[in-house]
Amino acid sequence: MPPDPRRIAFAPVMPEHYPLLAAWLEAPHWREWWGDPVEELGFIRDMVEGRDTTRPFLILLDGRPVGYIQVWFVGHHQNEGWTKDHPWLAALPARAVGVDLSIGAEGDLSRGIGSAALGAFVARLRAEGHDTIIIDPDPANARAVRAYGKAGFRPIPALLGRTGEGVLILQHDPKANEIS
Repeated sequence: MPPDPRRIAFAPVMPEHYPLLAAWLEAPHWREWWGDPVEELGFIRDMVEGRDTTRPFLILLDGRPVGYIQVWFVGHHQNEGWTKDHPWLAALPARAVGVDLSIGAEGDLSRGIGSAALGAFVARLRAEGHDTIIIDPDPANARAVRAYGKAGFRPIPALLGRTGEGVLILQHDPKANEIS
C-alpha cells in the first residue's frame, strides 16, 4: 500500500545534500536511467547555484530523504540548442513544466513512494498555477511508467511515435484518479 501523500514533503536541495545525492547517483537503479554521476551532480549544483532554472528537491517521507524530484520549465528549453535533439519540445506549450524523479535507496523501490510523491508534487505545481505538467520517462523503464500512470499521467496522443527512441511523453490528467 502506498504511503499517505500527507506523509510526503519536499525540501529544496542544498549543498549539504550533495553527498547523499552523489551516493544515490552511483546506485545501480540510478545508473540505469541517469547519466554519469559526476556530470549529473554537476547539473544539480548548477540548479542549486542558480545557473539553471530547474528547481531540485529531496522527497521526504516522514522527514526522511527517500528520493529526488525536479521541475523544469519547457519554455526555457524551446530553443535551437534543445529542439534540435528533442523536437517534441516545440509541440508543448511554453508555460508547461516537466518533472523528473528517482527513488533514492533501492530498498525504497516498489513501495508506492514514487506515485505518492509525484501526486503530491503535482498538487503543489497546480497550486502554483501550472496547468500543463509532463514527465518524459524512457518507455523501457516499466517501473517508472507504471508509477507515473498511478499518479495520473497519460501519454500525449499527438506525440506518440514522434519523440524518438527512449522518450515517452506523458501529461498529467487532472481528471485521472490520483492516489489520495
